Amino acid sequence: MFKKFSRRAAITALVAAGVVAGSTGASFADKLQLRLATSGSETDQRSVAMAEVFAPMVADFASYEPSYNGTIFAQGTELDAISRGNLEMSITSAQELAQFFPEFSIFTAGYVHQDAAHQVAVFNDPLMDAFKAKAEDELGVKLLSVMYLGRRQVNLRQSPDDLKVMTPADLAGVNLRMPGTDAWQFLGKALGAAPTPMAFSEVYTALSTGAVDGQDNPLPTVVDAKFYEVTNQIVLTSHLVDLNYIAIGKGVWDGMSADQQAMVQKAADAAAESGRQKQLEKESNLVAFLKDQGMTIYEPDLAAFRNQVQSMYLDSEFAATWPEGVLDKINALGN
Repeated sequence: MFKKFSRRAAITALVAAGVVAGSTGASFADKLQLRLATSGSETDQRSVAMAEVFAPMVADFASYEPSYNGTIFAQGTELDAISRGNLEMSITSAQELAQFFPEFSIFTAGYVHQDAAHQVAVFNDPLMDAFKAKAEDELGVKLLSVMYLGRRQVNLRQSPDDLKVMTPADLAGVNLRMPGTDAWQFLGKALGAAPTPMAFSEVYTALSTGAVDGQDNPLPTVVDAKFYEVTNQIVLTSHLVDLNYIAIGKGVWDGMSADQQAMVQKAADAAAESGRQKQLEKESNLVAFLKDQGMTIYEPDLAAFRNQVQSMYLDSEFAATWPEGVLDKINALGN
């Protein structure tokens, strides 16, 4: 674990020395420098939301300087850079935070988040306070807002006449390609399928030849990879509602005035909401596109899937680090 005190002291000293300043109307040289590192591209909806919404809202006192495609810090190293005072902001994931704090793995599990609105409710609920405080106190990272990435669905070769999936039992014996890590393979089993590890580059051919029966991904990936050419149905299981967090260095945050903090928070929330609505609209439009391609798209018994998947997680080693009672609180905020 990184040494938070020396790191925090260094950042505070920089702020006190005037390295980062931010009064309204200040010259560019005097503005607060907010460098954001992301592994995403410039056209990624998260990048666009930050550039088009966040940056203008803080422009009076801050210089927003994004870098894309992991150019200044490789993917997975951004939190370390913020912790050491070498970077101001990033777009990070629960998976990355779980590398430092295993309890964050609860937000990577199947059926924890139900939809985009549920993500926001969870993030803003007092149940998140302990998680946020842990990141701030031990890593020097403040989580500002939650960004919606999309929902993973089950995409199958079989037609609904041959296989209609309404409950996990209907996926018994289905060879479902899932990413190769233990966590992904566990999720595949929890869904009721027979998960098959396979490189993403091999999936299209495997679907076309019948080497696998299906795969799971968000709808934009189904379209981008043209999986609709070699499959017949999409079951809207929404088994993983993926997210990112907008993160800022705690020392940078503490160096701002109260008005500046309020505006940065408002800008982060506005950027997250903009990206969320665009992603939801994109998903909706893709349903219509995929139906036009001849795909059958329907929703199964989500309660049956959620109950089985959560039960299997709770009985597994993955839940060993989850704070007691938190999953119940998360569920209570949903449908």
